[in-house]
Parts: sequence; structure tokens; C-alpha cells
Amino acid sequence: MSLRNQPTTYSALDKPWSAKESWRLFGIMAEFVEGTERLDAIQPAVSIFGSARTNPSNPHYQLAEQIAKQLSDAGFAVISGGGPGIMEAANKGAYSGKSPSIGLNIQLPHEQHRNAYQDISQTFRHFFARKYMFVKFATAYVVLPGGFGTLDELMEALTLVQTGKTRKMPIILVYSEFWRGLLDWFQQALIAEGFISSEDMNLIQVIDEPSQIVNAIFQYYETSGFEPTAAEREIQLNL
Repeated sequence: MSLRNQPTTYSALDKPWSAKESWRLFGIMAEFVEGTERLDAIQPAVSIFGSARTNPSNPHYQLAEQIAKQLSDAGFAVISGGGPGIMEAANKGAYSGKSPSIGLNIQLPHEQHRNAYQDISQTFRHFFARKYMFVKFATAYVVLPGGFGTLDELMEALTLVQTGKTRKMPIILVYSEFWRGLLDWFQQALIAEGFISSEDMNLIQVIDEPSQIVNAIFQYYETSGFEPTAAEREIQLNL
């Protein structure tokens, strides 16, 4: 039996859920407003991503801490997801530097532990509001080894830059050995099938040395400066 021409009906049980869904929109709006107001003055900033499961004895953790410290001392605020692992390393390095350390925490069913190295801390209930803040306030992305969440952030940044939905910015992968298989797959599968163009690979840089990461970001903005242009601000309004 086809449902195409059947009338849509709702029971009384649907009404409380519908009302709850409507009120939820105000909570989402509040997260966007509060997050934007708290982070608006922190430019320039670099968003750093990586696994929450990385312990302090891991070389990835130590490298993230070094990178964040050098970025902070160079004048960049550092934004992380506010939790443990690479997020903690990024906040810890920035916290010991000269610029703000920012944690964008998320409420999870198994609650994420907030690390202790945050000058500015903002907690989100909705992933998409939090992810918006990572992109909107970043002048660069630095991505260390991680799992699904890290890959999600990386792919979203690449997609937004590729499609012109956000300003162009450096997207830097750290620890080249970890990323080699993924980059090879991009070449052998995505480019080979025509799903992306070979020029899209230019959106990605692979750099392992902290000082070279800092230099690469400065070089990228050497002629344009860190402040978004009027056109870039217009783009970000439609992010």
C-alpha cells in the first residue's frame, strides 16, 4: 500500500515532543550567541585536533604540547576540544605560553573530562554549534593523529574550504607517517575516480616540526594579514 497520498496525522503523544523540539531551537541559538561573544576577541587563533585517548607519555601528546607552546608564544590563541589526550596537550602547551588557551568542551553521554589548562572554557551540548566555533575563529587547522572525531574535523575543514563556504586557511597534518596511508588513498582512489581534483591536495600541508608549522602559518598570511577581508567576513556569515 502506498503512503504517498495518505493524510499525515499526529497523535496527542506527538505534541509534547514537538513542543520540546521547538524549545530546543532556543538552546541552540543561545550556544551560538554565547560562543560567538566569548571567542570574538581572540583572533588570530589556531584550532588543534587529535585523539582524546593519547596519554602524556605518547610522542603525539608531547609534540602537540610543543606545537601549542610555540604557537602561543608567537601570538596565536590555541583552540582545542577541551578534553583529554591531544586536546589536553594543546591546551597545556598554550597555557604555558603567552596567548590564550581555549577549550570548547562537549557534553557526552559518558561525560568528557575537561582538562585543567584553559584560560577560556565554553561547554556545548550540540556538536554542530561547537564545530562551527572551531572553523569560524580559526586562521589555521593543525591536525595530529586521532580517530573518528579527528577525521570528522579534518574532512569538514577540507570540505568547507574546497567548496568556498569558509575562508581559505592552512590545514596542516602532523606526524607524516600516520597520515601517509590516507594521503595515498586520496591519490589512488579519490583523484583516480575523479571525486576530487589533483589541485585539492594543495589544501593540505604535512609538517612535523613545531617551528616549521608556526612559520608556515605566518608565510600563508604574509601578504594578506590575519584579519578577514570584507568578502571573507561575508562568507563566514553564511557558514
